[in-house]
Amino acid sequence: MAIEQRGPSRYTSAIIVVTSIFFIWGFITCLNDILIPHLRAVFSLNYTQVMLIQFTFFGAYFIMSMPAGKVLGLIGYKNSISAGLLVAGIGALMFYPAAAFESYGLFLSALFVLASGITMLQVAANPYISLLGDEQTASSRLNLAQAFNSLGTTIAPAFGGLLILSNSVLAPEQQAQLSAEALGAYRLQEAQAVQIPYVGLAVVLALLAVMIYLWRLPSFKEQAGEPGQGEHSFAAVLRHRHVVFAIIGLFLYVGAEVSIGSFMINYLSLPEIGGISESQAAHYLSLYWGGAMVGRFVGAALMRVVRDYLLLGLFALVAGSLVLISIIASGQVSMWSIIAVGLFNSIMFPTLFTLGINRMGPLTGKASSLLIMAIVGGAILPVLQGALADNFSLQIAFLLPVLCYLYIAWYGFSGHRVRETTADVGGQTNLGH
Repeated sequence: MAIEQRGPSRYTSAIIVVTSIFFIWGFITCLNDILIPHLRAVFSLNYTQVMLIQFTFFGAYFIMSMPAGKVLGLIGYKNSISAGLLVAGIGALMFYPAAAFESYGLFLSALFVLASGITMLQVAANPYISLLGDEQTASSRLNLAQAFNSLGTTIAPAFGGLLILSNSVLAPEQQAQLSAEALGAYRLQEAQAVQIPYVGLAVVLALLAVMIYLWRLPSFKEQAGEPGQGEHSFAAVLRHRHVVFAIIGLFLYVGAEVSIGSFMINYLSLPEIGGISESQAAHYLSLYWGGAMVGRFVGAALMRVVRDYLLLGLFALVAGSLVLISIIASGQVSMWSIIAVGLFNSIMFPTLFTLGINRMGPLTGKASSLLIMAIVGGAILPVLQGALADNFSLQIAFLLPVLCYLYIAWYGFSGHRVRETTADVGGQTNLGH
């Protein structure tokens, strides 16, 4: 049986290993933004229909988060991370038959399995990284790890744009002019463009699963919690207002971030905004996610001197203002203001998460599950924004993220506070304010 390393060095190696996991799931998640314009054109879908990609992917977080929390309690953080990688690998591999059969339904099924694995990673890895050191610097540490998640989201659009969007996709009216045989051959060719990238991902995920399983990492079994204990139940977690408000905040944040990213390529392609091709827009999408990466590195440093909740409130106000400018303006101003939102999205997820699990002790695993469940916002809000775009305009539909950022600003300035009645959960010292 492997013996865990002792002392600070074990945390250093654990942080490096887990940070690599943050990178890979960021990469996978952002590939959805490439799939959306590609599959929309291939299957002749409207905005609402194509947003089923995000609905399926992020809906898995809602369905699978509580089971993932129970698995975490049973097998611990390290094994949960390994299992999550393996499940995600199976989902990536399912893209091969989905493309072969030219089935949008099979693509959605593959995305659900892939997202189920990512859900398990999120439930385990986010609290795990926060436990690898001083609790007072947990937000800074998680922001640093999430910066590498953003590195994955920055690279993914360029990668996906090169391999998936490299060929010009025919418009619906052009497809209508093809014969049935030619249309079938065209759709098969375009669907197969996703096979090689996702099979490659499946191989990488399987190798990472084995590596994590064999690596000697601290377990923190007591913080994971035991399933079935009444005092450690999900209902007990919901008695803590700061957790409930954080759940709502994460729901709205993920919904806003995913909505903006999902529509970015189509939005920048509009004549009144950027007037560029979808392939070119994919490179600008990299700047949106790249801004989040830069912001997380900067945020990790700023949180050494500025309280994390104050920075959260300020960043949310700026993000909301930038989206509003993009709605009111047009051309280059509208284009660059929406891209700049990524910089201020940066600290929101890790800060909301660490504020939500603050002082939860043995309830940390269960609180993590509920917070990750809130990622379902990425399933629901893009569909709502798609409906707004279909019924009004794509530019007007961006009012939805503005409202989301206003709530997050309130949480940062006020809603994050931990009431004294929830102090000393599981014997933890009061670190609230």
